[in-house]
This record gives sequence, C-alpha cells and structure tokens, in this order.
Amino acid sequence: MSRRVAAVDQGTNSTRLLVADVSAERVTEVQRLLTITRLGDGVDRTGRLSDASIGRVMSTLDGYADAANQNGAEVVLLTATSAVRDASNGAEFLAEVERRYGFTTRVLTGEDEARMTFRGVTSAHPPDGTVLVSDIGGGSTELIAGGLEGVRWATSLDIGCVRLSERFLTDDPPTPESLAALREQAASHFPSLAGDAQLIGVAGTITTLATIDLGLDEEVPELVDGHVLRADTVERELARLAALPLAERRRVRGLMAERAPTIVAGAAILAELMRAAQRSELTVSERDILHGAALEAAELPR
Repeated sequence: MSRRVAAVDQGTNSTRLLVADVSAERVTEVQRLLTITRLGDGVDRTGRLSDASIGRVMSTLDGYADAANQNGAEVVLLTATSAVRDASNGAEFLAEVERRYGFTTRVLTGEDEARMTFRGVTSAHPPDGTVLVSDIGGGSTELIAGGLEGVRWATSLDIGCVRLSERFLTDDPPTPESLAALREQAASHFPSLAGDAQLIGVAGTITTLATIDLGLDEEVPELVDGHVLRADTVERELARLAALPLAERRRVRGLMAERAPTIVAGAAILAELMRAAQRSELTVSERDILHGAALEAAELPR
C-alpha cells in the first residue's frame, strides 16, 4: 500500500524537500525543492547555529510545510546532519521546528547518514556487485560501501565544502597555496579506497559538476542521473573555478549562484576522493539521503 509522505533534508549548506509516494522500497517523486540556506555558517568556528542562519531555514520551512500540506503528505520527517550535530543549540533548533511545524525530527549520526544515503541510492536500482557511495556535504563527507546485502561498512569524515571553505579559502579568488592546503587536509582524511567497487556520487557538489560537464543551464535530474564524471574533468573544472573571483564564479553556466562560494572546496574534496579511490570515473546519482528519508518517513505512525 502506498503512502504519501514528505522528507526534509536539513544539511549544513542546503535545505531540501521531497514529497513522494512510497510503496515498499519504491519512491515516486511528487515534488522536490531545494534552497541554499547555509545553516552551518560559522558553526565550525563558534560551535553554534547563528540567529541569521536559523532565520533563513525557518523562512524556507514555512514554504515547505505549505507544500507538504498542499500535496497531502501524511507525515513529514526532517533529518538533520553535520551542522546540527555539531552545534550546542542544535537540539533547541529542532525543538522549535517540531513546535512550529509539527514535523518529526531526527538528528542523524554519521553512521545513520551513511545508511540512509545508501538506502536512497539503491532504492531505484539495486546494486550490481559492490558499490562505493560518496556524499560530499557541507560539514562532512560520507563514504558507504555495500551490495545487495546492504551496507558493508561506512564512515563519516569531518570534511565538507562549507567547513573547508571557511577554514582555507579566505582569499578571492583562492590562492594556489590555500587550495593546496585544503587538498592536503582533505586527502589526509581519506582511507585507502583502492578496489573494484563502482564509485557512485551524490549531493550538490557532484550533481553541480555533472550539470556543468553536460553543458546545461541548470540541473535537470533526468539528465544528470547516471552521468559519468571523469577524474580529469573534475580536475579541469576545479582549476577553472578556483581561478575565478566569486562574482565571476556566480555566473558560470550550470552553477547555482548560491553554490559558488563552496563549489571550489567541494570539487577539491571530490578530486582527492577519486585519487584515494584510484578511480578514473564516477557515476552520478540523483537518488540520495532524501529518498532514504522518504522511505523511513513511510515507516512512521500515521
């Protein structure tokens, strides 16, 4: 029996909504929305969610609550990741979300995040052999290996495009020295990933680089899903984007202006990931943690 549910992925950099009909492990999208809210701004430095960041998220959730209601979602599950995990006022923020909107909320550990991502990625296409899923977020990067039997191992690394941008990329455009230091920091976090597993990438950094590689004006999920992104393409786009001042980067075709401040760090993390994995290519998936959250929302009581 199908249930219509809504899932909100409250990330460090973005807030996303998926309204979907869920039956067994099948997720059929009804509406999907994305807003760059930067909830994690400054959390790495201050340890707290700022009032301005919370205000941006709440304004976005006002619209998302309306969309969920108008589409007839029975329940709304909001999952929070790195920024809320790390912030001393994260629990207070989620309590206010529950009070204001009636959402069910859940703070995900790194392991929870990995498991939910893997479930979402494989919801449409069960893995053919072993896969390694990479999810570059704003505050952390998740790596999940698994197969038909589910997750074999997973790890959450404290490197994300917002966190490393704030730590290293303070010049505009970034200096070669600061970019090299960022890449060294990212590389130091990756375990040895050599093997024959298919590498799959999800989330905004990777789908954005795929959009640019495809020559699209904006992300078209039907075209981005399944696109093969080559390591040399990632290196080429990283060099190009890092050389541009932020104002020019905002005008790059296929790049959301709101992602321009963090895309260089995200691309650098991806380049080091592919180097650590010794992979020349990566398959892009539009299915990710949001679809895994929708599956879990469908398991909540009415």
